[in-house]
Formats: sequence, structure tokens, C-alpha cells
Amino acid sequence: MSDVAYFNALYQEEDPFQYRTRWYERRKRALTLASLPRARFPRGWELGCSNGVLTAALAERCDQLLATDLSEGAVAAARVMTRGHAHVTIEQARHPQSWPAGRFDLIVLGEMGYYLTPDDMQQTAAQVVTSLAPQGVVIACHWRVSFEQARCSAAFVHAQLDACLPRLFSYRDEDMLLEGWSADTTSVAEREGLR
Repeated sequence: MSDVAYFNALYQEEDPFQYRTRWYERRKRALTLASLPRARFPRGWELGCSNGVLTAALAERCDQLLATDLSEGAVAAARVMTRGHAHVTIEQARHPQSWPAGRFDLIVLGEMGYYLTPDDMQQTAAQVVTSLAPQGVVIACHWRVSFEQARCSAAFVHAQLDACLPRLFSYRDEDMLLEGWSADTTSVAEREGLR
């Protein structure tokens, strides 16, 4: 089964990963949002937006937000989820083959990197860096447990970003890996004049 067919089959359900109902998913979303080192970002991009639950939350933190996903069903669900946010654009795209123009102040890879081949993940990491604004931030969150559809591990995905940018933070537990990177390593406390 192709990637597109696999994800389109999943998104026959409204919430196949139970983003709205599972505590694990609500907690992961809260940790992701809390990890963002700035309150607002002028231009954001979420790769692998799924049904738009995180996208809607990111919309509250971005002046403009692009969200992309491979699945037509996911894109349709994300559009419904974000319909009250005129500054959000949802597009169907396969990465790294399809890539948006311009630079972004925030790029979020939400549990999509391990669906890529190792070569595609390396290329994605390199292209993310070229799409990042000078003080931009990359956030990635991935499930650490191996599963059949994964083509590489969470550790491999994050190592590709480690090779491209300084790491700002890292949170790890038995289930997930959440990390951020930026060329600008100014801490939140430094930015606010606390140290």
C-alpha cells in the first residue's frame, strides 16, 4: 500500500489517532506548545498537520500559518478544524518533493519524519534549514516506539536536525521525543532580560 493510500484509509475516520480524546495526545500537544520559545511567530509552517488539532492551537501563536499533509482526508479535516482562522492555509503536499516558497519563523514537524525514507528525511532536514528565517525555530515531536510503517526512528529523524542546527531544548520520556533547534540560541529568560 502506498503512503497516500495508507493515510487516506486512516482518515476515513474523523480522528484516527484520537488527538481530541486521548490524554497522551492532549499532553503531547500541551508540551509542544509550552516548548515554543516565543509567544508569537510571524510566519509558521506545520509539516504533517493531520486533522488540524495542533494546527488550530498553533494558529493562536502565528500571524500566518501554513499546514501541509500528504493525505487528502487529513487536509479536508484540517480545513474544517481551522475554518475560523483566515490566516491559516492548509495544502496537500508530499515532502521533501514539494516545498513552499519563502522563509518561516516557526517550523513544526509533528510525528511525520519517520514516515520518510532516511534519504528523504536527510533532505527534509537540509531544506528545513534553508526555509528557516535567521532567528527561526524548528520543533519536532516523534513517537519513540518502533512501528510497522516507520521507515526510520525518532532518534534518526532528530539526529538529522541536530546535524543542521544547534539544539535549543530536549524533552524525552519512554513514549516521545520533543526537541527544538535554532541558529539563535538566546534563551527565553535572556530574551526577557531576566539574565
